[in-house]
Amino acid sequence: MFHKLQYLAVIVTVSLAMVASAHQKPASPAEKAAPAATSKSSSNANLPSEETVNGFLQQMLGMNPSTTWKITDIKPSQAAGLSEVTVVISSPQGSQSNTFYVTEDGKHALTGQIMPFGAHPFDATRAKLENEANGPSRGPANAPVTLVEFSDLQCPHCKEEQPNIDKLLTEDKNVRLVYQNFPLPSHDWAAKAAAYADCIGRTSNDAFWKFSESVYSAQADVTAANSDEKLNGLADAAGAKSADVAVCAAKPETVGRVEHSVLLGKSLGVTGTPTLFINGRQVGAVPFEGLKTLVDFAAQPAK
Repeated sequence: MFHKLQYLAVIVTVSLAMVASAHQKPASPAEKAAPAATSKSSSNANLPSEETVNGFLQQMLGMNPSTTWKITDIKPSQAAGLSEVTVVISSPQGSQSNTFYVTEDGKHALTGQIMPFGAHPFDATRAKLENEANGPSRGPANAPVTLVEFSDLQCPHCKEEQPNIDKLLTEDKNVRLVYQNFPLPSHDWAAKAAAYADCIGRTSNDAFWKFSESVYSAQADVTAANSDEKLNGLADAAGAKSADVAVCAAKPETVGRVEHSVLLGKSLGVTGTPTLFINGRQVGAVPFEGLKTLVDFAAQPAK
């Protein structure tokens, strides 16, 4: 799942390939120059400006008029000396979040994934998730492996990954699953579904899993226009009271809890869904055999 860092001269090929395979709502052309949700830090005065990033992307991607982009974040990277830039790149086929890194002198850009390093590279992430991942869970509380899933109920790739996770939990008692909301901004009813899921999960763990499974199954039938009706029906079918859930979902504190989950994911490098952490090791969607191999390895006593 990890790629070697490489100069961003290949971002056109990589980005357009990712866009072509995505199933997210395309951005409008107006998003190309939209203001970014930019993080600035007084500890790093060398962050590239939005103007510079837009100019760079215009040179890299501007040859295709149907390709648009929106800068969603510019912040210091966890790796010293690098700035981290997150951009949603879109085409008529869909959109995909991409991250690249800019060197401190502002002269070079790198793509790829920055990996934790050391004899125990995943311990810090594992500890952070143990302290802050607080979503609905399945599996033994004392399981040696914790799988934290950052997911979006509107995401088709999340729906595709669920059978693998369900099979793993059925067959392997060494793993516990914790679900964290991570609605993507390019999805038009995902945030509402996440709010419903948060409210249901705080009322009934069992109802949450029934609700999330039913939303995945109904993805093709839910739209932004009918989401209230559809989500209310699915909430009732899961054993929750839709009237209460709808009121809860609209409350600022519910929106805040969902945003906290998103910020937790972002702090760990999550940019898309599904993203899984297996005892702190970050992976994306994984076939069942690969998932089982990673869990079995994580369950081994530390060496």
